[in-house]
Amino acid sequence: MNRKPAWLKIKIENTENFAFVKKIVAENQLHTICSSGKCPNQCDCWSRGTATFMIMGDICTRNCKFCATKTGKPFPLATSEPGKVAESVFLMRLQHCIVTSVDRDDLPDKGASHWTKTVLKIRELNPDTIIELLIPDYKNELLQMVIDAKPYIIGHNLETVERLTPQVRSVATYQNSLETLRQVSASGILTKTGLMVGLGETETEVLQTLVDARNVGTSVVTIGQYLQPAKNNIAVKQYITPEQFVNYKSYALSLGYKHVESAPLVRSSYMMDAIAI
Repeated sequence: MNRKPAWLKIKIENTENFAFVKKIVAENQLHTICSSGKCPNQCDCWSRGTATFMIMGDICTRNCKFCATKTGKPFPLATSEPGKVAESVFLMRLQHCIVTSVDRDDLPDKGASHWTKTVLKIRELNPDTIIELLIPDYKNELLQMVIDAKPYIIGHNLETVERLTPQVRSVATYQNSLETLRQVSASGILTKTGLMVGLGETETEVLQTLVDARNVGTSVVTIGQYLQPAKNNIAVKQYITPEQFVNYKSYALSLGYKHVESAPLVRSSYMMDAIAI
């Protein structure tokens, strides 16, 4: 693929807030998707005093071709982690807290109960904080466990269009992910998904994906440019122009989405602390 276009250049600026967030994460021995996922917005978000916590370790049981997170045999769950996340949210004075995780297919409940404990601990110490989760493809009783903890937002990313899903995601399927979104939406919880573009999808496929997600009740969507995090990850096929991201946003809003973030550097959690629904 050719060199990155100018609109993908990032200004690195380590502020006092960046150092503060880094210190809290390190002292509590926590993981963030900001670091594990090599997010291009890490400096920006941390400088604004926000971070997306990644629970259940930093080793995933899956090996998705787009993801930079380590894969392999994870360590046992840390029982102290929910409390440490809650304490970090308190210290950072977060009004909007975002939590994601690795996939833990090695666990009997795939980690659903750990999600519940984390939400309850955060709420106990931070009763006024909005809690947003970005979860794996849980369904049925496992998903219901997470829903019953009553976070404000539950997100699950489709990641890409249906045709490319088998090439990009190692276990999750397009239909299973839609069913996850359907079950969350049916519960009344604000439902969110995210898409990467530039993987070889067509405009028509992106528009259809937006329709599919909206049809199962998804209210919030993020669309961002896929960037290859390492050589062994799937390559970028195309750099999508800022103008096309604007077109995708306009179309999504016309479908009835309540909130849309669509731009080259948008990621699942980027600017969600500013969401007003």
